[in-house]
Parts: sequence; C-alpha cells; structure tokens
Amino acid sequence: MSIKITDKIASLEKDEPFFSLEFFPPKTDSGMRNLYARLGRMSLLGPLFVTVTWGAGGTTSEKTTDLAVTCQQDLGLTTCMHLTCTNTPKSVIDEALAKAKNCGIKNILALRGDPARDSSVSHGIGEFEYAADLVRYIREEHGDYFCIGVAGYPEGHADGSFEELQQDPKKDLPYLVEKISAGADFIITQLFFDVEKFVQYEKMIRSQPELEKITIIPGLLPINGYNIFQRASKLSHASIPKKMLDEFPVEIQNDDDTVKEIGVDVLVKIIDEIYEKTDSRVKGIHFYTLNLEKSIAHIVNKSKYLAKVVAKKELELEDDTSSSDDEIDESITTAKRAAYTNRFNTTNKVISDVKAVGNVKMTHSPSSQLQKLISISAGRGVLGKDATWDDFPNGRFGDSRSPAYGEIDGYGPSLKVSSSRAYELWGYPKTKKDISKLFINYLLKKLDCLPWSELSLSPETSLIQEELMNLNEKNYFTVASQPAINCAPSKDKILGWGPSNGFIYQKAFVEMFVSKKEWDEKLLPKLNESGNLVSYYYADSKDTFETNLPKNASNCVTWGVFPNREIVQTTIVEEESFRAWREEAFEIWKEWKLLYPKGSDSEKLIDSVLNDYYLVTVLHHDYPNESALWDLLLAN
Repeated sequence: MSIKITDKIASLEKDEPFFSLEFFPPKTDSGMRNLYARLGRMSLLGPLFVTVTWGAGGTTSEKTTDLAVTCQQDLGLTTCMHLTCTNTPKSVIDEALAKAKNCGIKNILALRGDPARDSSVSHGIGEFEYAADLVRYIREEHGDYFCIGVAGYPEGHADGSFEELQQDPKKDLPYLVEKISAGADFIITQLFFDVEKFVQYEKMIRSQPELEKITIIPGLLPINGYNIFQRASKLSHASIPKKMLDEFPVEIQNDDDTVKEIGVDVLVKIIDEIYEKTDSRVKGIHFYTLNLEKSIAHIVNKSKYLAKVVAKKELELEDDTSSSDDEIDESITTAKRAAYTNRFNTTNKVISDVKAVGNVKMTHSPSSQLQKLISISAGRGVLGKDATWDDFPNGRFGDSRSPAYGEIDGYGPSLKVSSSRAYELWGYPKTKKDISKLFINYLLKKLDCLPWSELSLSPETSLIQEELMNLNEKNYFTVASQPAINCAPSKDKILGWGPSNGFIYQKAFVEMFVSKKEWDEKLLPKLNESGNLVSYYYADSKDTFETNLPKNASNCVTWGVFPNREIVQTTIVEEESFRAWREEAFEIWKEWKLLYPKGSDSEKLIDSVLNDYYLVTVLHHDYPNESALWDLLLAN
C-alpha cells in the first residue's frame, strides 16, 4: 500500500533517524536494467523513501515515470516522483500525475526546474512559472491525494553562476512561504557541504510561524571522486569550507580510492553534526546518490545515527515469520525479473543474471547482513567484477551498462546558465565563424564555458590545444577530446590518475560537430583509407547513424595498470553511449536556439547546424604515435 512520506515520518519515534535516496534514469537501457538490481540491494539499507529525478519533456520524462512505477510497484519502495514545471507543457504534467496516481504513487517533489526562457523570445512551452504554481495546481486538481515536497536552498537560490548574483537565503524566504502556503508538505534542500550554513537556514525557517513545524530534510552528496565533487558544487552553487577542501590535498585528488575513503568520513561527520546541532529537530538525510551504492553503504554503516536505520530494517526482515528465506529471495527476484522483462524485453541470459542478483539470503545477523551489502558493492559479492563499473562514475565516456551512466544532475540536457548569462557568454552569433570563435576562445580560456561544457578544460587539453584550435578554424566544433599517451606515470601532474606506482595509457580521440558536406566529401574518405587504425561513429539530429565498427563493438580509450590489481578501464567509446549522447548533444543546440527570436540571424544559424551537421567521434588506435590522429584530420 502506498504511504505518504509525511505519514511515514510521523510514525517514527521521537528521535528516530531516517534517510532517503535519490536516483535518476540512466541514459541507456542497459544502465536502466542494472539500476533495478542496484535498487533491490540498496533497499536492504532501509531507506524511508526514494525519489526519482525528472527531465523536462521527451523520453527523459518518460523514463522518470517508468522508473518511479518500477520502484513503487515492482520493488515496493515508497516513491516520490520529481516534477519540474518550467518549459514543460501542462499536458505532460497532467499525464505524469495521472500515471503516478494510477500506480499508487502518492508523493511528488514539485520543482521549478531550469529557468524559463523569455517566451516572447524563446518560444517557451511551459505554463507554470514557479514551483508554487505547480504546487497550487496539483492541490486544485488532486486535492489531498498527493504529499508534496519542495526544494529549499541553504545558501540561497541562484540562476546561473556565482559571478552573476549574490545568493541570499533570506531573499528566498517569501517564496518558500508561498510554496508551503500553496499546499507543500515538506522541504528537501539543495545539496550543501557547509553544516553551519544549513543550521542557520533551519533556524531561519523555524522563525517563521507558517514554517515552524514543517519537515526539513537536508540533501547531501557522497564524495565519489574529486572532479565530480567540484562539478556538483559548481552546478548547485554550494560552497565548500576550506577545512573540508584541505582534506583533499593535490597529491591525492586523482586517486579515486583515497578520495572515496576520505569522502565517507567527511559525510559521516556532516551527518552527525546535523543531528547534534539541530537537537534532532532534523531527523532525516536525503542522499543524492548519483545512482551509486558503495559510498552510501559505507556512510550509513559508519554513522552512529543512520546505522540504527539498517539495524531496524534487518530486525524487521528477521521477524517476518510469514515468509521463509526462499520466499523472500523469490519476491526480490520476481520484482526485478518483471522490471527487466516488461520494460526491456530482455533475453534469457539477462533474466538469469537477475535471478543471481536476487539470491541475497536473509540468514545473517544484522551486522553481517550490512557487511554483506558493503561487500557486494565493493565487488566481492554476488556481482563480482560487475560492481567495478562505478570505480570512475558518471563520466561522459564511462561504461554505458553502469546505472550511474548519465548526467550527474539527472535533469537532462540544458544550458546550465540563465538566459542573461548565456547572452553575455555567447552573444548573438550570425556566422559559423562566430561559433568557431567561441570554441577557440574556450580553448584559450578566454571563455568560461560552452553550452556542452560548463567547467574549465582538463589540464591535458593543453597538450593538443593547437590541434583543436586548428580543427575549429575549419568549423569543426570540438566538444570532447584527449591526447594519446603511452605509459605516463600515474602521479603525473597533468596526465595522472589512480593509485601510486601505476602507468596510464590513452588512445587519441575527438568528438566534434562537422558539416555533412565536409564529412562526406573530405574527412570520411581519408578515414576509410586508414583501414582499421581508425574507428568512427557519426549521426545527425534525425535518423542517420553510421560506424565502421561491428554492432555493439566497444573501444577502451583510457586505461591504467597498477600494482596488485586488474587493469582499470576508465573511458570507453561504444555505440550505445554514442547514441545516447547524440540525442543530448543536439538537444543542447536546440536549447541554445531557443534563446533567440524566430527568424533572427542567430536562430537561423543554429537551425542550420541542427540540419546540416553530424556529430562525429573519431579515435586512432596507434596510441604510441601521439600525432597520428591530428595529422590525419588536419591533412589537406
């Protein structure tokens, strides 16, 4: 039976802690399939509820509702489905709410989403401007059926970048009051790392009569890698205290294993401080999991508060005398098998794999059961080597089978900046040379970001900067690349990553937008003459997709060799991930196009790129020859 989140919280003892987990739909079908198995394992930790993020419009929103239905019906998890309202047609909102209601989901997190483009300019399709409008609409249409959550911002809400405006939670307070007055029941905060700022935020909220009793659930992000940590902080405008940054000195920032270990201790300290400094007024923690499990399991195990949740869950499993161990196993297996079979028409082999995942026997003591889950997520349990998919998570070219494959914010393609900031950054291009100049200025670090990249360049890009600039001079717009590397030390300040005393290898590749004419008449013939030394994929914004590789071929282009462990492959180029990224990459052009009035020079220019360009990925297998790829692409 579906239960409202606020009712579940009210049923807890006075000082009883809880936590919730947030997931997003992976970009690929294989990633989605494997997420169901992960959800089954993570449910053993005893989350009070799970949330599923939303991407506005299109297939992303469809995957959101499908994943939410699976969590609620097949896995028996109390599920809260995100809804973002700006730039989303009312019909999509109505359809999502109807589907949630039909499958018994009673919890909605109502969010504004990305800033709405000026409708007079961008042809906007949203009929709701603010989250309060969505909350009010849900209440008017569905009464008290749904329990509605809204977002809170401990450091203040921001549209765009730190440079644009000063965040101030006091300025947000009237809007938060409006959301609660419109009918919201609880608050989940944006992620933060500064406990003191959250404590002050919680006190400020409690000072308002309308908000004195409202449930506030702080949102925390486990630290699974230093680059992800930094990127998430920038995207969410969350400051990182200097004392916390000092926990990650430069010499360990590329060593993901060490960063994760330190990150677990950092999060445990944050959680304990939240409980203590709020005198247990705040009883729950919301984890932005990024679809990862290892860090969550370790954090929950080490926190003196959250470990109580797992102990309670295990006692419930032991006390369930109505089901034998085999029956419990079969219920888990059946749910996952249904999720696989009904949604993806999987093969018998995949179904047998799910059965193997489901055979987690409930015959252990509480502490050993938790240790079993931690062992599984560390790659020593029933998943074996499959659990190593997430050693280097959320990369653009990571393993597409991973549940963590996709955007780390989980909200689908967007410009990541407000309209005013976009105009300031990219202006009003009228020719392809204007676009080329933007890419070149980004390579020269004269421009902070591009629509496809909101962060600064990787240091290794400096090794191929001239080659990339030359490609952009030809109006080949480069969006991803890496140099060839043959046996660089893992501690190299520019190229290194991973544990000490290792060696790094890379094949050169580049991903870029190229005009169909240029590709068909010049580049493609040259690449085909190189035989099997070169692999490529190319696709347009519609139906065209071609490659010189066999179907489902996979290319490892970055790997590391380290003492006392298997070879680690961190960057993979393959068909499923390219197809998923192709859709997003062209959607970002469409988002950029929406900034400009219909019929304007800028709008027509970007529209011509959408119609007349391919997205291509080219990689060269001769990695000892550092210049091989660039000599080939730039030859007259």
